[in-house]
Formats: sequence, C-alpha cells, structure tokens
Amino acid sequence: MAQSSLTSKRVEVPEDMEAISDFYYQKGWTDGLPIICPTEERVLRMLRCTDRRPADVVAQLAPVYADATVEKIAVNAVMAGCLPEHLPVLVAAVEALGDKVFNLYGVQTTTNPVAPLLIVNGPIARELDINSGASCMGPSKRANAAIGRAVRFLLINVGGGQPGAVDKATFGQPAKFTFCIAEAEEASPWAPLHVERGYGREDSTVTTCGVASMVNVITMPEMLTSPSQGEQILTVLADNMSGLGSNNFRSGIGEPLVAFSPETTATLSKDGFSKLDAKKFLFEASKRTTADLPSYVATRMRYQRRHADTDVFYITERPEDIMLVVCGGLLAAHTVFMPTFATSQSVTRPIARKDGTPVRSVRELVQG
Repeated sequence: MAQSSLTSKRVEVPEDMEAISDFYYQKGWTDGLPIICPTEERVLRMLRCTDRRPADVVAQLAPVYADATVEKIAVNAVMAGCLPEHLPVLVAAVEALGDKVFNLYGVQTTTNPVAPLLIVNGPIARELDINSGASCMGPSKRANAAIGRAVRFLLINVGGGQPGAVDKATFGQPAKFTFCIAEAEEASPWAPLHVERGYGREDSTVTTCGVASMVNVITMPEMLTSPSQGEQILTVLADNMSGLGSNNFRSGIGEPLVAFSPETTATLSKDGFSKLDAKKFLFEASKRTTADLPSYVATRMRYQRRHADTDVFYITERPEDIMLVVCGGLLAAHTVFMPTFATSQSVTRPIARKDGTPVRSVRELVQG
C-alpha cells in the first residue's frame, strides 16, 4: 500500500514521546493519558490487517456524523496502543456504533455516564487473547485495554464527543477510558451471546452495549436445600436490579445486562435454569408494584411507560430484553449488574471481509 493512499493531515512534532503526548493532549485528541504517535509507518502497518481501502467509510459517528474511514480507525488504533490484528475488531465495533438503534447521538451527549461496552465472541476473541476471565472488566490484557481505548478515541476524534463540551456526563465513569471484554463461551453451559443473536458458534462478532454503570452484587448462595442455590442467586440479583434510579426501571425499556461468572452459571444450570429461564425469573422477581412505591414515583413511572392504569412495573418490556453474558473469575460470590442507557439498543456485527463474509481468523485479512 503506497503512502500516498493516506489522506490524513500531517503534523510536525518534536521526536520526543512526552512532547508528542502533550501536543495531542493540548489539542483535545486524547483521554489524558500518553499515546503512541500515529506515524505513517505505524498507520500503514495497521492497515495491513484489512481488505478495505483507507478511504472506505465504515460508519458516520454522532453527534457530528463525521466519516469514520478505515484510515481514521487505524490512526486512533495506533494512538491507543493497538496491534494491527486488533483492527478488524474495531471495524466491526464502529459498524455497530453507527447503527441507528444504538443511538450514539444520545450516548455521546447525555448527562448519563453511559459508555459503550464491547463484547467480543467467537474464535477471534481467543486468537487475540481478549480476556474473558478474572479482571476482564479491569486491568488485564493488552487487547481489552487497547481496543476499548481506541473506541473512546474514535468517539472523541471522529464523533466529536469531547468531554465537557459535547459529552455532558455529570460524573462520567472509568469505563469511558476503555471497556472491552470477551465472553467465556467454553466455560458456559448456555449458548453464547452471538449464537443467541443468530450467528454461528464459529463466527466472530462484536456487540456494543450502552452501559450506564457497573453494580457488583454479592450473590453467594446460602447452603440451603430450599430454595435452590440458583433461585437464591437470582432473587438477590433481582432485588438489586429493581432500583428506581436506573434508566431501565424509570422507563421500562432497554436491555439491562448481567454478567455471571462461570461458576454461577454452572450453579444455575445445575438447578435447572436455562438462559431464558433465568431471564424470566429476573423479569418477574425484579418487578415493582404501586403497593411498595410512593405515589409520586408510581405516577411518574406510569407516565414514562405511557400506561396510565398499570399497577405493575417491570424493568423492561419483555424477559428476552434482559441480556446475560458469562465472563469473569470462577467464584460464584459476585455477579455484575449493568443498567443500560434505555434509548440505546445493543448491536452485534460480524468480524468480516468488506463484502460481509465472516472470517475465522484475522490472518485471513492480512495483506502483503
């Protein structure tokens, strides 16, 4: 690929990493942390892992609806510390972020601290060593950290979501730095997320979710014979899901997300809970009624749902809208509940060639 194929503006900076990072920081192009300078050589190396041209537009990112070209994705990937083989994951993620139902405009401009979570499924997640185990949502693997960080750079530098200026989050959250995991498919008795969404088990996909926060729920079951340990886990979790302050419960829409550890999922499966059974249990157990709500809250929730006569309030419209993924360390003591930005729907896209053909390995996309 010739250097003339790159169209990004060239910037002359001193050959000093501290000076480079400071220059980018002063321009508002970073997350406040040091970056890798996106030289032509590094960007061209990144572009070897795609069959697309640098000028190809993958999506238009809100709120400014600028073109997220393959070249711009590569530039921001270099800045974030990505390896070239991470690029196909980012292309799929940008396609998902640009889908209208994800509502990136709302995600980028709201006072809610919502951040996109990337969930990577399939063989490419394992190939790239994207962490699905212990500390998968914290400091762990390079792939998790760099891919998630590159998405944040793209939201700032292409989408225009500069914190404080356009991004009006009242507090923000650490997940706005980076938020990328893989699902622990081999450790789960349930169908993984991408299979649930119509893809083959050997397909590789990226799912974007607008996550408002992370709530750690201590779900260690008591050693009782009745109710079952699985039911105990779900009952405690449902109680934490039913808080009135989340977008999901306030409006009764969205896709609240739950991350179960492999050990917790095994316990639920042993006690007879399929994935859909768990969703149905959580849907029913987390409902609230007018009997346990202040009258003004019930009035507000009726208004939000456009149901003037209802006395029962659910966290979302259907049990199927609750999303369940399996990841994290083995211990069943903890479950993570993640309320979502209710007007944002999750989107899944395959990691694929330009013509849409899914690939099983990033090596299939390496050029030259």
